[in-house]
Amino acid sequence: MMKKMYNVIAATVCAAMCVCACSSGRDADGGKEPAKTQEVNKKKEKAYQKKLDMITPSAYDNVMGLDLEKGTTLSVIGKAKDVPYWDEVKKGAEQAVEDMNKNLGYEGKARIKLTYSAPAAADNVDEQVNILDEELARYPEAMAIAIADTKACEVQFDLAAESDIPVVAFDSGSDYQGLMASVSTDNKASAREAAQRLADLMDEKGEVILFVHDSKSESAMDRESSFKEEMENNYPEIAVAEVYHLDQLAVMQERVAAERNGIPWQEGSEDGTAEPEGSENGTTGPEGGENGAAEPEGSESTDVRPEQPEDPEHEEVTADMISEEDVMDYIMEKHPDAAGIYATNGEAVRLALDTVERNERKAHIIGFDGDKDELEALEEGRIDALILQNPFGMGYAAVIASARAALSMGNEAIVDTGYTWITKKNLKEEHIQKLLY
Repeated sequence: MMKKMYNVIAATVCAAMCVCACSSGRDADGGKEPAKTQEVNKKKEKAYQKKLDMITPSAYDNVMGLDLEKGTTLSVIGKAKDVPYWDEVKKGAEQAVEDMNKNLGYEGKARIKLTYSAPAAADNVDEQVNILDEELARYPEAMAIAIADTKACEVQFDLAAESDIPVVAFDSGSDYQGLMASVSTDNKASAREAAQRLADLMDEKGEVILFVHDSKSESAMDRESSFKEEMENNYPEIAVAEVYHLDQLAVMQERVAAERNGIPWQEGSEDGTAEPEGSENGTTGPEGGENGAAEPEGSESTDVRPEQPEDPEHEEVTADMISEEDVMDYIMEKHPDAAGIYATNGEAVRLALDTVERNERKAHIIGFDGDKDELEALEEGRIDALILQNPFGMGYAAVIASARAALSMGNEAIVDTGYTWITKKNLKEEHIQKLLY
């Protein structure tokens, strides 16, 4: 009897020990199970989660509560095709729609649909407006657009309002009052920080050249104006020597041609580009004539350009003879002492870097974005630092804001998708690697 009782007690103790071992998540060989559990949990974290974590407010980093009807169509319009940054925006937008379908259990024809479109080139405002017209004709439940020109889409936005199609701006917005939300990097804060970092690299003195991705979008204007204001207010020994807008190549070609022909050029037009001396209306013709410039007293001719040298071999330089490389080289020649370069997007960074290296110049370069070429240059020390935006998070949050607008849930006026500074020193850190694209 005692032996039987002993066996029962022993069995009970063993069972209890097994239960405890299971409930504690540990194996008998010293507790390797928690490590396995951690491994599983780590795998469960979405590969893109770190990018979503940068978004504020947090309501825009998830699909909870977005009970869209089956078959809902959302439209997203970017600025350019086949550009790493904009490809990443598209991935973020598509992921948000995928997450919504999964959360709602929608399959087949019931799935929420996304139409993503963009112009072939970033500065093609007319093409973006045409795409906007086409998307409005599809009557999506809501749309998001990265506005290429702050003044170009107002008629279309009015039509959207009349058709009860809410519009969200992302990457670059405008002051149009009917926009449901603006989803973007804090361009003003990042530009001020860029000025501070570049000033530090330059020992707070010298000349800076700006390469700005366009002259029409809100993002470009904010990144330019805030950088210049920071320099002017806090670094009196640093001068912004030149601003080149990538969509103003034709104007710069005229300028270089005029100066090579001995025709003076006056700085100071409204968009930061140059105008011929004496011009009142921003035309790029030579002094004199019908563009409003003064003519010599008593002259009946409208052509009062300086006489060309009496060299029979002299050929007048025309704008179509000037390449983009010629323009960039001209800028470098004009400012031989420039020690700093600030570029406002990936394309501008690449153009600035190529120009500096072709002219065998030494200059500190700080810019935006982080595509493959930029990261390679950063790692090699040819670029000093980059402002890494969050295009995936931007596309994701733009779709969330659009869905909220379609559901009349209300939106925050500003959704900040965050940015991170990357340098050669921190490039290989794990948290930075998870943000790259």
